[in-house]
Amino acid sequence: MPRLIHLNGPTGVGKSTIAARYAADHPGTLNLDADEVVRLVGGWQDDFYGAVGLVRPLAIAMAVTHLSSGNDVVMPQLVARRDERDRFAQAARSAGADYIEFVLLAAPETTIDRFRHRDHPIDPAVEALGGATLIRRIHDHLAAYLTPRTAVIQTEGAEPGRTYEELLAALAA
Repeated sequence: MPRLIHLNGPTGVGKSTIAARYAADHPGTLNLDADEVVRLVGGWQDDFYGAVGLVRPLAIAMAVTHLSSGNDVVMPQLVARRDERDRFAQAARSAGADYIEFVLLAAPETTIDRFRHRDHPIDPAVEALGGATLIRRIHDHLAAYLTPRTAVIQTEGAEPGRTYEELLAALAA
Protein backbone atom coordinates (compact mmCIF):
# COMPACT_ATOMS: atom_id res chain seq x y z
CA MET A 1 0.00 0.00 0.00
CA PRO A 2 1.39 3.42 -0.89
CA ARG A 3 2.21 5.82 1.94
CA LEU A 4 2.13 9.56 2.42
CA ILE A 5 5.14 10.07 4.69
CA HIS A 6 4.79 13.49 6.27
CA LEU A 7 8.01 14.89 7.73
CA ASN A 8 6.83 17.66 10.01
CA GLY A 9 8.94 19.98 12.13
CA PRO A 10 10.34 23.48 12.49
CA THR A 11 12.26 25.39 9.88
CA GLY A 12 15.89 24.25 9.83
CA VAL A 13 15.37 20.85 11.45
CA GLY A 14 16.29 18.86 8.31
CA LYS A 15 12.95 17.84 6.78
CA SER A 16 13.91 18.64 3.19
CA THR A 17 17.30 16.94 3.50
CA ILE A 18 15.76 13.71 4.79
CA ALA A 19 12.92 13.80 2.24
CA ALA A 20 15.35 14.24 -0.65
CA ARG A 21 17.41 11.28 0.54
CA TYR A 22 14.32 9.11 0.99
CA ALA A 23 13.06 9.88 -2.51
CA ALA A 24 16.52 9.28 -4.01
CA ASP A 25 16.72 5.88 -2.31
CA HIS A 26 13.15 4.83 -3.18
CA PRO A 27 12.48 5.01 -6.94
CA GLY A 28 9.01 6.20 -7.82
CA THR A 29 8.63 8.21 -4.60
CA LEU A 30 7.55 11.81 -5.07
CA ASN A 31 9.43 14.32 -2.91
CA LEU A 32 6.58 16.77 -2.48
CA ASP A 33 8.51 19.67 -0.97
CA ALA A 34 5.85 22.38 -0.77
CA ASP A 35 8.51 25.07 -0.29
CA GLU A 36 9.69 24.32 -3.81
CA VAL A 37 6.14 24.61 -5.14
CA VAL A 38 5.62 27.88 -3.22
CA ARG A 39 8.50 29.38 -5.17
CA LEU A 40 6.51 28.80 -8.38
CA VAL A 41 3.79 31.22 -7.24
CA GLY A 42 4.35 34.79 -8.35
CA GLY A 43 4.89 37.20 -5.47
CA TRP A 44 5.63 34.48 -2.93
CA GLN A 45 8.50 36.52 -1.46
CA ASP A 46 6.10 39.34 -0.56
CA ASP A 47 3.26 37.13 0.74
CA PHE A 48 4.77 33.84 1.84
CA TYR A 49 1.77 32.76 3.93
CA GLY A 50 -0.59 33.63 1.09
CA ALA A 51 1.46 31.53 -1.31
CA VAL A 52 1.48 28.62 1.16
CA GLY A 53 -2.31 28.89 1.34
CA LEU A 54 -2.49 28.59 -2.44
CA VAL A 55 -0.03 25.69 -2.55
CA ARG A 56 -1.55 23.45 0.13
CA PRO A 57 -4.55 22.42 -2.05
CA LEU A 58 -2.16 21.86 -4.96
CA ALA A 59 0.04 19.69 -2.77
CA ILE A 60 -2.98 17.64 -1.72
CA ALA A 61 -4.01 17.13 -5.35
CA MET A 62 -0.47 16.19 -6.32
CA ALA A 63 -0.21 13.74 -3.42
CA VAL A 64 -3.53 12.07 -4.26
CA THR A 65 -2.58 11.71 -7.92
CA HIS A 66 0.80 10.19 -7.12
CA LEU A 67 -0.47 7.93 -4.33
CA SER A 68 -3.24 6.70 -6.65
CA SER A 69 -0.53 5.49 -9.03
CA GLY A 70 0.63 3.14 -6.26
CA ASN A 71 3.74 5.12 -5.31
CA ASP A 72 4.83 6.74 -2.06
CA VAL A 73 4.94 10.47 -1.40
CA VAL A 74 7.35 11.97 1.11
CA MET A 75 6.28 15.45 2.16
CA PRO A 76 8.55 17.72 4.18
CA GLN A 77 6.08 20.29 5.42
CA LEU A 78 5.61 22.20 8.65
CA VAL A 79 2.09 21.81 9.98
CA ALA A 80 1.21 22.96 13.49
CA ARG A 81 -2.57 22.61 13.31
CA ARG A 82 -4.30 19.26 13.55
CA ASP A 83 -6.98 20.25 11.03
CA GLU A 84 -4.27 20.84 8.41
CA ARG A 85 -2.64 17.49 9.22
CA ASP A 86 -6.07 15.86 8.99
CA ARG A 87 -6.50 17.23 5.44
CA PHE A 88 -3.33 15.41 4.37
CA ALA A 89 -4.39 12.22 6.17
CA GLN A 90 -7.82 12.33 4.49
CA ALA A 91 -6.18 12.87 1.10
CA ALA A 92 -4.02 9.78 1.64
CA ARG A 93 -7.04 7.69 2.64
CA SER A 94 -8.96 8.91 -0.42
CA ALA A 95 -6.15 7.52 -2.59
CA GLY A 96 -6.12 4.19 -0.75
CA ALA A 97 -2.85 5.05 0.99
CA ASP A 98 -1.56 5.20 4.53
CA TYR A 99 -0.69 8.49 6.17
CA ILE A 100 2.34 8.44 8.47
CA GLU A 101 3.56 11.55 10.25
CA PHE A 102 6.95 11.99 11.87
CA VAL A 103 7.85 15.19 13.68
CA LEU A 104 11.55 15.96 13.46
CA LEU A 105 12.67 17.96 16.48
CA ALA A 106 15.76 19.63 17.89
CA ALA A 107 16.19 22.43 20.40
CA PRO A 108 15.18 25.86 19.10
CA GLU A 109 18.76 27.13 19.19
CA THR A 110 19.89 24.11 17.13
CA THR A 111 17.30 24.71 14.41
CA ILE A 112 18.07 28.43 14.40
CA ASP A 113 21.77 27.65 13.99
CA ARG A 114 21.04 25.19 11.17
CA PHE A 115 18.78 27.77 9.54
CA ARG A 116 21.51 30.40 9.70
CA HIS A 117 24.08 28.06 8.12
CA ARG A 118 22.00 26.67 5.28
CA ASP A 119 21.33 28.06 1.83
CA HIS A 120 17.65 27.55 1.03
CA PRO A 121 15.66 29.74 -1.38
CA ILE A 122 12.92 30.46 1.19
CA ASP A 123 15.35 31.73 3.83
CA PRO A 124 14.97 35.44 2.93
CA ALA A 125 11.18 35.09 3.33
CA VAL A 126 11.65 33.39 6.71
CA GLU A 127 14.00 36.20 7.78
CA ALA A 128 11.47 38.80 6.66
CA LEU A 129 8.82 37.09 8.79
CA GLY A 130 11.02 37.21 11.89
CA GLY A 131 13.85 34.71 11.40
CA ALA A 132 14.92 33.36 14.79
CA THR A 133 11.85 34.81 16.52
CA LEU A 134 9.59 33.03 14.03
CA ILE A 135 11.45 29.74 14.51
CA ARG A 136 11.02 30.00 18.30
CA ARG A 137 7.30 30.66 17.79
CA ILE A 138 7.08 27.60 15.51
CA HIS A 139 8.64 25.51 18.28
CA ASP A 140 5.99 26.77 20.71
CA HIS A 141 3.19 25.92 18.27
CA LEU A 142 4.62 22.45 17.70
CA ALA A 143 4.86 21.83 21.44
CA ALA A 144 1.11 22.49 21.68
CA TYR A 145 0.45 20.37 18.58
CA LEU A 146 2.22 17.22 19.80
CA THR A 147 0.29 14.44 21.47
CA PRO A 148 1.63 11.38 23.32
CA ARG A 149 0.96 9.33 20.15
CA THR A 150 3.00 11.62 17.87
CA ALA A 151 6.00 9.85 16.35
CA VAL A 152 8.96 12.12 17.10
CA ILE A 153 12.48 11.74 15.74
CA GLN A 154 15.01 13.77 17.70
CA THR A 155 17.65 15.33 15.44
CA GLU A 156 19.60 17.13 18.18
CA GLY A 157 23.28 16.42 17.59
CA ALA A 158 22.45 13.89 14.88
CA GLU A 159 24.01 13.84 11.46
CA PRO A 160 21.45 13.61 8.64
CA GLY A 161 22.49 9.99 8.02
CA ARG A 162 21.53 8.97 11.54
CA THR A 163 18.19 10.78 11.33
CA TYR A 164 17.52 9.05 8.02
CA GLU A 165 18.31 5.64 9.53
CA GLU A 166 15.92 6.37 12.42
CA LEU A 167 13.22 7.24 9.89
CA LEU A 168 13.77 3.99 7.99
CA ALA A 169 13.64 1.97 11.21
CA ALA A 170 10.41 3.68 12.27
CA LEU A 171 8.84 3.02 8.87
CA ALA A 172 9.82 -0.66 9.06
CA ALA A 173 8.33 -1.10 12.54
